[in-house]
Amino acid sequence: MPPHFFVKYNNRGQTPKDIFTDTHKDPVKDGSEWLSKTSESCSVVAALIATVAFATSSTVPGGVKEGIGVPTLEGKPAFNIFTISSLVALCSSVTALVFFLSILTSRNQEEDFLWTCLGSFCLV
Repeated sequence: MPPHFFVKYNNRGQTPKDIFTDTHKDPVKDGSEWLSKTSESCSVVAALIATVAFATSSTVPGGVKEGIGVPTLEGKPAFNIFTISSLVALCSSVTALVFFLSILTSRNQEEDFLWTCLGSFCLV
């Protein structure tokens, strides 16, 4: 909608924002409920994945050498791949968990659904 239309009023004295708010109460409520339910489900899954990722990143595959405390498989490519992928999994799952929890604690009001972004181009 062109910006100069936002200051216009209709015959009932309503602005386009007032009309939008009145006609879109149900979709905002439904969208908020859907977002909360989806975020709850994803939070549970992300927490389970974070738990497993933490367990795998804190254990050393192959064990450690007695007396020295050095991993048995140290220096082997498979060991390096495992440790790096385990760390990436842990960081990713904790980041996803934080994002889902932030969605759960958001207020989900009309203004939150106002932005439409396509790549780096955002519309209001």
